[in-house]
Amino acid sequence: MTTMNSIAGSAYPSSASGQNDHISALKFITCGSVDDGKSTLIGRLLVDSKAVLQDHLAGVQRQGETDLALLTDGLSAEREQGITIDVAYRYFATEERKFIIGDAPGHEQYTRNMVTAASSADAAVVLVDATKLDWKNPGLALLPQTRRHSLLAHLLRVHSLVFAVNKLDAVEDPVQAWKNIQGALAKFAQDAGIAVRATVPVSALKGWNVVDAHAGWCGYEGPTLLQVLEVLPNTPADTGLPLAFPVQWVEKSSSSSADTSQGRRVFWGRVAAGTVAPGTAVQIFPSGQLATVAQVLDHARRPKDVPAGTSAGIILDREVDVSRGDWILAAPTAAAAPADDDFGDTPAATPAWPASRELRTTVAWMDDEPLVAGRVYWALHGHRWVKAKVKAVVHRLNINSLAEEDATQLDPNAIGHVELLLQEAIPAAPFGKARVLGSLILVDTASHKTAGAVLVN
Repeated sequence: MTTMNSIAGSAYPSSASGQNDHISALKFITCGSVDDGKSTLIGRLLVDSKAVLQDHLAGVQRQGETDLALLTDGLSAEREQGITIDVAYRYFATEERKFIIGDAPGHEQYTRNMVTAASSADAAVVLVDATKLDWKNPGLALLPQTRRHSLLAHLLRVHSLVFAVNKLDAVEDPVQAWKNIQGALAKFAQDAGIAVRATVPVSALKGWNVVDAHAGWCGYEGPTLLQVLEVLPNTPADTGLPLAFPVQWVEKSSSSSADTSQGRRVFWGRVAAGTVAPGTAVQIFPSGQLATVAQVLDHARRPKDVPAGTSAGIILDREVDVSRGDWILAAPTAAAAPADDDFGDTPAATPAWPASRELRTTVAWMDDEPLVAGRVYWALHGHRWVKAKVKAVVHRLNINSLAEEDATQLDPNAIGHVELLLQEAIPAAPFGKARVLGSLILVDTASHKTAGAVLVN
């Protein structure tokens, strides 16, 4: 587990020199179990960083006192029940950095909302309520939802995970509670193979160690939660890989139809992997046609090389049949013929992103109906829809013991390994290698509800 000193001393490029823009902004979510204080923590961050206007504060009063949770719980049902139902995004900035916060619900039935928020987050702050744990016991057990959300953040390749132990001000011996809870979190993270950036004791209600330090409390002398967040890195884009570009929209170019030096259509989307630049040799999937990139436009239609994670418009050197849902991929690499080959046969070229119909996956199941072998769903990969049949449920992950258990189905909110058979091949890759190419969602063919988040193994 990363120490507090290593976090405090990490060399993240500060935005104080004028680079405090959307590129350096940290997008993070708060997650954990029900009533751990996630909404209150975000409210405290907003208030103590002076990101909330006085008239807004006046609108979140209950019985004469400020209810910080109401700053993020915007739905009427959330305010009536005192719970978070959907993900609420808030924005604030310090002198060092900009932040985009996603307040994820803690209830198990809203796990799908948490998965949606985590899929695009740079970091996750997992709150732990000290009052709900047997804090006097050095071998205490963590809450199931704390473990589930930590595992989901890890599976979704959230780049940084931070534990915030809340409500230590409400226990008899905060020093002992902090020591035992910190030990339990460290053991869980080690057993699960999760890299944790920092663990911080906080009181969201009183504001201790959130923005302002409360020196010596719980025997902790490390940075505050905000100081930790200010130096966390953004998720690195998959720029070191071959080009992969899912086509989202096809636009007829405004250039003269008499210009035959390049195609007359612009293919828009977001670069999933690699970098696209003029002169790049590409292959269209699934047609297999070869072409060369003639021009690349950024989001403002300026000619520019565009890396992974950024939107782009691609114009090819000739007219090629490309539609929404197709992929523009790096051209296959030609294999060298063996020196002793007297016949001079040309070996088959190696595709940059091989396509496959059979996938071994990890699935976070979110539908109310269990996932069972034989069921057919729509699968969305990039912008391409394809039918997917559940070939087998291999095993289920026990979130308490982290053991892989034999299973014939995945119940709602379960995580497990599943084999899928697709109606047609797609250029999928392991999620650990390429985030976009390694992820799919499953959608129920009848209700059209999102049923599961799929990560390719």
